[in-house]
Amino acid sequence: MGGWSASLSTPSVNPRNVDTTQTLGQAPQKMHNGTRLAAVDLGSNSFRLEIGYVDHGQVHHTDYLKETVRQGNGLDEDRNLSLDAMQRGWDCLARFGERLAGFNPSQVRAVATQTLREARNRDDFLSKANEILGFPIDVISGREEARLIYQGVAHLLPQSNERRLVVDIGGRSTELILGQGHEAQVMESYRVGSVAWSMRYFSEGQFSHQAFQSAEIAAKAVLDEALSTFRRDAWDTAYGSSGTVGAVGDVLAATGWPIGSINRDGLNWLLDNLLQAKSADKLRMDGMKEDRRAVIGGGVSVLRAVFDLLDIDEMQVAQGALRHGALCDLLDRQHEQTDLRSTSVNRLAKKFNVDSTQARRVSRVARHLLQQLMPETSADESAHTMSKLDWAAQLHEIGSSISHSDYHKHGAYILDNADIPGFSMPELHRLGLLVLGHRGKLRKLDVDFEDVVFAKQLLALRIATVLCHARRNPNLQGINVLCHSEISKQFVLHCELDWANSFPQSMHLLREELLAWKKTSWDIQLTHS
Repeated sequence: MGGWSASLSTPSVNPRNVDTTQTLGQAPQKMHNGTRLAAVDLGSNSFRLEIGYVDHGQVHHTDYLKETVRQGNGLDEDRNLSLDAMQRGWDCLARFGERLAGFNPSQVRAVATQTLREARNRDDFLSKANEILGFPIDVISGREEARLIYQGVAHLLPQSNERRLVVDIGGRSTELILGQGHEAQVMESYRVGSVAWSMRYFSEGQFSHQAFQSAEIAAKAVLDEALSTFRRDAWDTAYGSSGTVGAVGDVLAATGWPIGSINRDGLNWLLDNLLQAKSADKLRMDGMKEDRRAVIGGGVSVLRAVFDLLDIDEMQVAQGALRHGALCDLLDRQHEQTDLRSTSVNRLAKKFNVDSTQARRVSRVARHLLQQLMPETSADESAHTMSKLDWAAQLHEIGSSISHSDYHKHGAYILDNADIPGFSMPELHRLGLLVLGHRGKLRKLDVDFEDVVFAKQLLALRIATVLCHARRNPNLQGINVLCHSEISKQFVLHCELDWANSFPQSMHLLREELLAWKKTSWDIQLTHS
């Protein structure tokens, strides 16, 4: 849409030969001019790839690829993706992966939304999809999707103090966001969308007054709880992002309605045209793309429900979308000061009254130990791994406000079930596993101990909590830990005799640690000198 739909003929990114006026976000200084960035959006209706490059603190768009995959159509009654739906996704990601050849992991963000949030067999799809794309795909929560959508929209709007309502009607979910400037303040996601509603109320592609009335009533029933939060006096201007809003905006603009906006009269006119066509197969309208005809009935019914419920008279068609927000996120993650995940961890720790002094103490010791375990790791990978260990250390006691004896279990539950801005669902699950596994028996962890990085993080965190058990700064002189994963899955914990004699309680707990790891594929050798 708009200035973001560029020619796909450019074989590679050459900043000096690309002429574009669109910019997105502010890049941290460590992002050098010419650094390429890419975002992949695995939506319920379409998969999209956005590519840009960094130039003097801004991201310039260069390429945009979109394929209609309709994975949302492939969910059966048991919420399992069909093999055909998975294959369509894999085929698309193979083409995207070819275009992303040469990108580093820190330059790509791939996110999946409602269909893969719902799919019971999503791991079957993702295990192969990650390999085909060549980069990890994060399944994000509805609220995280909403946050990224707002970031994408806000960064392509002029700066102002207006209070914004952003609406994104996707294939199987609708996101509503209130925000001001670049800050999303209220984010919600509802399970209603163009694909789901087209399948349910227009399954044969037939358009009738009764079908639209039923679809709109059902959409309002789902969205009704939004009325109190997103009421008319809570925002100044309504913006619609991507998907259905973009398709409706294109049709209205092509047939003489004001460009870049949707109003009630335009929606009524569009509905009349759909009813006159009687079916999606017979629908022919200027501006209507072929891939939209099959889901336009569901999309229009949901959009009309949003207009009525939230008392919207006019909606501006926004240029930004989820994929642009993902690019913004890539920039923010380059520095801890701008990484929203660090801010979210601090807020969560404060909310659950975590002992911040102990958390910092455990984090400091765990990072020290992990540095010993990863001596030859690249700077980027080390920083990435250290950050996740630090977050686990900061949050390892968040369950203490619920139960003292089983606080690690409650902490893991919180992380597995909370909406935490900046994090994907797999990231939170992995963080929860570290919190769950930082004490006690290891056989309770449903985790692959062949993952060497996770094993090192877990060992560093467990030993750190042992050394800090008295809630005092431990003496780290005379204790070292090494990893011999290249030869066999073995850790070597070396303690000098003077240290061992000076801290008998810590030595007892370290010997207990050796027994815990015997239940895994790893072995720990305790040595003295």
